[in-house]
Amino acid sequence: MSDAVPVDYESDPGRFAANVLSTAWFSSCGDVHPEIAAGFATEGCSLVLDVGGGTGALSRLLVRRNVPTVVADLASHVSHAPGYSVQADVTGLPFREATFDGAAALWMLHHVPDPVEALTEVRRVLSPGGLLAVSASSRWNDPELAWALPRWGRASSFDAETAEPLLGKVFEVESIRAWDARLVTLPDRAAVALFLRGRGLPESSAWRLATKTAVPLSLTKRGLVAWARKR
Repeated sequence: MSDAVPVDYESDPGRFAANVLSTAWFSSCGDVHPEIAAGFATEGCSLVLDVGGGTGALSRLLVRRNVPTVVADLASHVSHAPGYSVQADVTGLPFREATFDGAAALWMLHHVPDPVEALTEVRRVLSPGGLLAVSASSRWNDPELAWALPRWGRASSFDAETAEPLLGKVFEVESIRAWDARLVTLPDRAAVALFLRGRGLPESSAWRLATKTAVPLSLTKRGLVAWARKR
């Protein structure tokens, strides 16, 4: 099995913060959360589980659309999510079967050693016909910085290249939207350093590599959003 990316949200909260900031400041299209929130609202979901939902980026959008949401995350920062939240592992969710009619697992399955086990547990707490949204980056994401990213090109336990077959083992895949386009522009070396910090490099290494980078730098983003259903 391919390597799961180590979880560092408790041990290195600055890395997560840098990633959130670089997406907010330098991405031309933002993150996928508005698209996912719209999908659940259109579906008419009555209760959505956001697995690995962090501080509640998706749940805040769902609340605005009057879609009740529960956020589950391993990290203690889940307590900052709006509404009901619980610190829990995706492989052992503290909910009864068929509790939710919608679920999201965004940018988190690459942290799980066995994504099929995790997806099976999410399926358990979904009602029949329940809708699942997942997102994943490609192992070939950000090729312009391949020389600076230690994990570049290395398969994780769940990435855009394996998402569909792994998801299809547990759910019926309904749609996939993939992207391969220059969607991020880093205007200066400070932006490059912030971006690299968000990709897991220590701050000193991020700045050292940023000084070697020609700017402005446009990055090619590769990844996908998939929608699947419990049958």
